[in-house]
Amino acid sequence: MPNVEISPGLAGLNALEPEAAERELLACCASRAFARAVAALRPFPDLEGLGAAADSAVRELAWPDVLEALDAHPRIGERAAGAGRTASWSRQEQVGVQDRARQALTEGNQAYEARFGHVYLVCATGLSGEDLLARLRERLVNDDDTERRVVRDELAKITRLRLAKLVSAR
Repeated sequence: MPNVEISPGLAGLNALEPEAAERELLACCASRAFARAVAALRPFPDLEGLGAAADSAVRELAWPDVLEALDAHPRIGERAAGAGRTASWSRQEQVGVQDRARQALTEGNQAYEARFGHVYLVCATGLSGEDLLARLRERLVNDDDTERRVVRDELAKITRLRLAKLVSAR
């Protein structure tokens, strides 16, 4: 992310009480350990500093905390339900999934979940349904350790995108 001057949104996030900051950060990554860790590092001078702290926090999460974050993500190809900010962001991120790819993604999601025991997570922004399906198929051959690294990378990408939305919306 480019280095961005302090914006009213970032200044607002920096000024929140810890519990309120954690609630806001949970919209970006639904792990309570993540939200606590990032909120505790405030104030951030710019969006790049916030993003770097978030990347580090995602990579340091214990696997149960990663699974907690994954629980907030709908399956790729399924529209997130609800009117909340996180559901809205998820729908925006999956806008490239067309109906013809949904059935194949449904089947791929089932195979992935049977293989790894959790939802297939990928940063869907800018990807078509065919792209998402191809990545899913490539990842099905990963061993558990490799896939956990990939999941953390994807979670970090999604979190960075959502942090930018969070501070621009504040």
